[in-house]
Amino acid sequence: MESIVIKKVKDGSVYFTIQWSRLRKADKYEIIRNVPSVPGIYELYYEDRKKKLNLFFFARAWYGGLRNALREETDPEIVKDAPRKKILNTYDCYYRYSQLHSFGDMSDILYFFESTYSPHNIQKEHSGRYENIFLEEKSDDKIVTI
Repeated sequence: MESIVIKKVKDGSVYFTIQWSRLRKADKYEIIRNVPSVPGIYELYYEDRKKKLNLFFFARAWYGGLRNALREETDPEIVKDAPRKKILNTYDCYYRYSQLHSFGDMSDILYFFESTYSPHNIQKEHSGRYENIFLEEKSDDKIVTI
């Protein structure tokens, strides 16, 4: 399955289907070899001691693309955020991504995720283009976070 976002608009609402890439272990050499240098969205997970995957970061990659963003966000020598750096140094970490070439669509998707994961602490803004945002995730790994 190709890692892309499909969008449909109807009656002032937008319906996104995210087709995620396969989940891969965060390794700078693997990222350089396999991740495209295009815009998109991505998620980072860590595997806890009970072998459970935990989402700990999601973001967009615009300038520099997914390859550059994932390379920077998964390298504990580069990451400045102390809690994230601790996770990267302590646990095995994994990533997945989906290619997307619209900054507005990225904003809407990240707003949807944030309003779903932490509705009392929304910091991201949506594009303002749609009354309602709906989202479905597809993953060959069967990992769906919403």
